[in-house]
Amino acid sequence: QVQLVESGGGLVQPGGSLRLSCAASGSIFRLNAMGWYRRAPGKQRELVAVISSSGNTNYGDSVKGRFTISRDNAKNTVYLQMNSLKPEDTAVYYCNALYEGWVSYWGQGSQVTVSS
Repeated sequence: QVQLVESGGGLVQPGGSLRLSCAASGSIFRLNAMGWYRRAPGKQRELVAVISSSGNTNYGDSVKGRFTISRDNAKNTVYLQMNSLKPEDTAVYYCNALYEGWVSYWGQGSQVTVSS
């Protein structure tokens, strides 16, 4: 059924960049929004960025000005461009897809490690 496939995680030095992608498939219903959340060791899950089908975006305060979320509605794909990465950005990043009827699904998670 619904499947979210993530890619793009890895190891990067402070100040570097990474780009995450997430493709959703397997549902007949229309996507309302897609986004990214993250969970760092010892911390609760937090919002990174979310984008609606109309293009409205919201960012977590800690990533504003550094991360950019974008979408390709035809492909049901969301991207997260991460620039000026900091060690505190180290976390597992999870893609989320919200469908009509307010049903959401999660990707498998992508490890992002920022270290010298």
